[in-house]
Amino acid sequence: MKRGTTAVYGAGFLQGAAFVLIPALGTTLRSAPYDMSNATYGLLYFPEIIGAILAALTAGSVHGRLGSAGLFRLGVLCNAIAMGLLVTAYFTHGFTIIVLLLAETFLLGIGFGLTNAAINRAASLLFAGAAAAAVTLLNAVIGGATAISPIILAGFQTVLTWDAWPAVLLTLWLGLMLLPQAGDSESKEQGGLRAWRRSMLPFAVGVMIYAICEGSFGSWANVLVSVDRQLPAATGALALSLFWGGMTIARFGLGAIPDHLIHRRIAYLLAPLGMAACFLIIPHLQAAAGLLIAFTAAGVACGIYYPYSMAYGIAAHPQEGTQMAGLLVGALMVGEGIGSFGLGPLQQLISLGHIYTLSALWTLPLLWLAWWNSGVPKKAA
Repeated sequence: MKRGTTAVYGAGFLQGAAFVLIPALGTTLRSAPYDMSNATYGLLYFPEIIGAILAALTAGSVHGRLGSAGLFRLGVLCNAIAMGLLVTAYFTHGFTIIVLLLAETFLLGIGFGLTNAAINRAASLLFAGAAAAAVTLLNAVIGGATAISPIILAGFQTVLTWDAWPAVLLTLWLGLMLLPQAGDSESKEQGGLRAWRRSMLPFAVGVMIYAICEGSFGSWANVLVSVDRQLPAATGALALSLFWGGMTIARFGLGAIPDHLIHRRIAYLLAPLGMAACFLIIPHLQAAAGLLIAFTAAGVACGIYYPYSMAYGIAAHPQEGTQMAGLLVGALMVGEGIGSFGLGPLQQLISLGHIYTLSALWTLPLLWLAWWNSGVPKKAA
């Protein structure tokens, strides 16, 4: 095993587990003693946008100054502090918990951006002969963690308290800094303003729009099932886990299947069509079984658009790989923030079901951008 592999994929697991905690706590935060409204709950995602933008703008520069190990450790530290704030929030109520959770999501956005820029770039270098598969499998690990994290959280909430799981993650993040790091394989890589290229924008726009769809599914699955459909809270948590589980299955499956069996470009183009179908079907479902199946299918449909965009983008910009990775992670977080935060206030005007139906229109730009980003021979990863 190459040096740094455990740290890279271990960070992926912890990042996925940490990223889903606020969505997994959706029902808890909207119930006593917190009693947050949809708008307040949606607001919790907004600082992630700011943190993600900062991470996207600075990842290449930080890499240039501190190297890949320094970039990685800074991201890990931000994630660890975020988990500490979440643990502290358990012991507070009212305005104080809102402030703590806003700070938590801000640091999570920065940590997510820096850490994912580091590990996505590292994965493409560790397995340079199969960069697309390596990046896809890394994001499968991230997705797998997001799938099981709500279940673990629910278990802690039943047996102990919900803050126990963030406390475990805090300990693991700190321990991760002790593992051997991947070396700086790209000494000539550019960072900062010199690394920005106009050709990066189609990849960033595609990822941002995709992330709006992912955020619409992932951040509101629990609320749609448990609150709008008035099904048990456990069913809402299961819907969220199955969404991420479907995403993980798709990433592991397509990451392991040879390219000559299912061409990556074809899978890339089919993904937006699957997302649109789920957006159109979910608003018409009432029964728990149908909703669980639909959110699983939505996860499968969402599975590969982001890692394929990452792999094609890095392959197209080999001398700006960390900056490209940081930009796409930032775009992912911006889209997640829009899909999560934006849907809260928007529900004061139209229902979540109608929002889902209209979201099927995102298929059009997603399909065109997938075709464009994967169409140039040098972008084949």
